[in-house]
Amino acid sequence: MSSSPGSGTATSAPAQRSMGDLVRAAVSGWLGTALEFMDFQLYSLAAALVFSQLFFAGDDPGMAVVLAMATYGVGYIARPIGAFVFARIGDRIGRKKVLFYTILLMGAATTLIGVLPTYDQVGLTAPILLVLLRLAQGFGAGAEISGAGVMLSEYAPSNRRGLVASLVALGTNCGTLFASAIWAILLAVMMEADVIAWGWRIPFIASAIIMLFALWVRFNLKESPVFEERTDVVDGKALSRTDLVQLATQTNDIRTLESLQRKPIKAIIVSFLLRFGQAGNSGLVQTYLISFITVTLAMSKEIGPEVVIVSSLIGFITIPLMGLLGDRFGRRRMYIIMSTLSLLVIVPALLLVNTAEATPVFVGYALIHNISVLGLASMENISIPEIFGARNRYTLTAVVREIAAIIATGVGPIVAAAWVAAATGSIVPIMVLMGIFTASALVAAIWAPEWTGRDLTDPRAAM
Repeated sequence: MSSSPGSGTATSAPAQRSMGDLVRAAVSGWLGTALEFMDFQLYSLAAALVFSQLFFAGDDPGMAVVLAMATYGVGYIARPIGAFVFARIGDRIGRKKVLFYTILLMGAATTLIGVLPTYDQVGLTAPILLVLLRLAQGFGAGAEISGAGVMLSEYAPSNRRGLVASLVALGTNCGTLFASAIWAILLAVMMEADVIAWGWRIPFIASAIIMLFALWVRFNLKESPVFEERTDVVDGKALSRTDLVQLATQTNDIRTLESLQRKPIKAIIVSFLLRFGQAGNSGLVQTYLISFITVTLAMSKEIGPEVVIVSSLIGFITIPLMGLLGDRFGRRRMYIIMSTLSLLVIVPALLLVNTAEATPVFVGYALIHNISVLGLASMENISIPEIFGARNRYTLTAVVREIAAIIATGVGPIVAAAWVAAATGSIVPIMVLMGIFTASALVAAIWAPEWTGRDLTDPRAAM
């Protein structure tokens, strides 16, 4: 595999993929991401609703919630490590094999949470086992959504990348919806005592069904065409840096030589801030705000899952619409518009939630969830892979996403829980934190040049 002198473009024939291959890739990305977010949403809702009673001792319910949220955050500690390990393998030998193993590890850990003993049964062993499974879950999940986004971005036509890659965000929405629906059904048909005694185990164990189906789909998936077209990939494996320098020098591959000499510092910072903004909002809205509604506002436990279900259903319009608009007007412009809109709705939407009345809570949550979380997620899943160059796309996408997530999503709910407790139940800390997260995405979008539709075989970053 070589380049024409001076051009830096591959002379080998483009890898051919049929519409059926694209559909399989889309289903694979959707299923894996749905399972990842179903797993995490199952846990986040369980942490908000029952885990504080099952795995943590003590008479202070507020502190028990803080500990439950801390265990939720533990899963994010393992994610950057898993992202680095799996994504480097994915950049070296391809995306397909890695995505098979990440979903297996992630799904198995989630299923095992459903058979854990509780604190009353085994004491401190219970939260220790829970933490270990959360670490395993996070290790597998660290490279999952990034890999799905990379795979779909490298499969899709350049003018439809936003729409196709929005299926990854739809997967997050489906996972959230499935998990919330399961919890809503459990709370509606079972006595609360039965849910706490054994009913909470059902959704974790049942998640194995989705995992098995997703494994079957990925087993039959073809490799990313962009990976196969890379100038540094020979016989399905990436060349070492030394061999690549030699090849690029011999063939005068300008693009590769530039990519090896120039560090993608701006691309990393921009991608980090885009992810930091969306991930922080996601952790606060999809995790802590449910606990705030249930514990601080003392509303019925059924309300939390129900508002997530309604908002997630609306998200089936929001997510592909953002993908289409990003393809049409450019993702940078849409980031600026959506981040600005998010800043404008944070205070009024959260004030509606703070009324503790059903209708305003539903309206406020749907607004903040769709604008500040789902809208940004739709664009993020294509933007970050598009910003980075071909050779290290998976690694940089995964590591940047997960480091931003561990800071924003892992820490955000804990800070919010402690701050709200200190502020005697005020919703103002949530407003302030969401304002900080959203502003970071806005600043990054304003600073960055447009990156929409670029050549993904280019080994150079977009900025």
